[in-house]
Amino acid sequence: MRILYRVRPYEAVKGSANQLYDSWVEKCQKNVENGSMKEFKKNVYAIVKDFDELPLLDIKKPRVGLVGEILVKFHPTANNDIVNIIESEGGEAVMPDLIDFFQYSFYNARFKYEHYDGKKSTMQLCNAAIKLVDFLRKDMIKALDASKRFVPPGNIEHLAQKASEVVSLGNMCGEGWFLTGEMIELIEEGAPNIVCMQPFACLPNHVTGKGVIKALRKKYPESNIVAVDYDPGASEVNQLNRIKLMLSTAFKNMDKVS
Repeated sequence: MRILYRVRPYEAVKGSANQLYDSWVEKCQKNVENGSMKEFKKNVYAIVKDFDELPLLDIKKPRVGLVGEILVKFHPTANNDIVNIIESEGGEAVMPDLIDFFQYSFYNARFKYEHYDGKKSTMQLCNAAIKLVDFLRKDMIKALDASKRFVPPGNIEHLAQKASEVVSLGNMCGEGWFLTGEMIELIEEGAPNIVCMQPFACLPNHVTGKGVIKALRKKYPESNIVAVDYDPGASEVNQLNRIKLMLSTAFKNMDKVS
C-alpha cells in the first residue's frame, strides 16, 4: 500500500504500477510458503528498488491521508473503494500501515500498568512484541529510508508522543489516541488533506477523530480534514460530495503554495 499508492497516480504507462504490484504479490506468496527470512529481506529491498525506478510523470497531486475505524479504513467494500475515488478525482491516497494498529494495541499495556490495574508481565510481553515487530520491519524501514520516493513509517513511541500533545493516551477504546496520532503523522509528512472514516455512531472515533479536528486545525492551520460516516443506510452521494469538497479545498491550497 505504502509504495503502490505513492506511485500509481503518477505512472507514465497506465497500469504499470498494478502490473508490477501483481508480479511481486506472486513472488511474496511463494516466500510465505517457504518461510525464508533471507528471501524476505532480499525481496523487501528489490520491491522498493523496482517501485523507485518505475517511470513516472512529473506532475503534482494533492496527497490525501486515510484514517479511521480499522475495517472501514482498509476494506474497499466498507469504504466504497475510497482509494479509487481519490485517484479518479486527481489525488494521491496515503494509507498508514496496518501493523501500526497492532503496535498501538501492544503499547497500551504500558499505560494500563502505570495508571490502571494492568499486570507488569503483560506490559513486558507487549513491549517484547513491539520490539519483535520493529525488528521484522527493520529492513523495510532501511529500504524506504534509502529510496528516492518513499518515506518509512514512524515508530509507535513517536506516534504516542505526538498524539499526547492533543489527547490523553488513556483514550484506548477502538482506535483511541492512535487515530489522532496518525492524523498528526500524515499532516507532518505532507498529507494535510485527510478523510477520517468511521461507522455511523462509532463513539470512540467521534471522540478521537471528529472530536480533535478543531484542535488539529488550530495546531496545523494547513490541515484539511473531513469526517465521513459509513453505514449501509448512509447516502453514498453524500459521502462522495464530502470527499469532493475536501479535494477541491486541497487543490486550492496546492495552487496557493505553487
